[in-house]
Amino acid sequence: MKNNKGFTLVEIMIVVAIIALLAAIAIPNLLRAKLSANDALAQGTLRSLSTAAETYATANSGSYPAVVTDLTGATPPYINSNPCGATVSGFAYVCTWGATGYTIVATPGQIGTSGTKAFQISTGGVLQ
Repeated sequence: MKNNKGFTLVEIMIVVAIIALLAAIAIPNLLRAKLSANDALAQGTLRSLSTAAETYATANSGSYPAVVTDLTGATPPYINSNPCGATVSGFAYVCTWGATGYTIVATPGQIGTSGTKAFQISTGGVLQ
């Protein structure tokens, strides 16, 4: 009598099929979680920039920053990093500054891949 040890081809194929099934279930959920995380980060970044601009206006007699370096170059700085004109986690940020207000737009590089929609915040901290 032979004492063969090991797995048969059928057993290995069943294990591979189970792993493929689990991956087919898990990967779409992970992609949706990544989109949600990118959206949340974009909204958080917009809120941080808005809070910094509103705080700046409060400290400067109602005059908003003319450029983003007014926020990053202050001592202490109102914000530590400048996302304006850059792409962060799949969102491109476009900032428009003026003495009477601001508008900041975060646009995903590709809707459905890096984010679900574009976000905008303007003077007064209204997120759209």
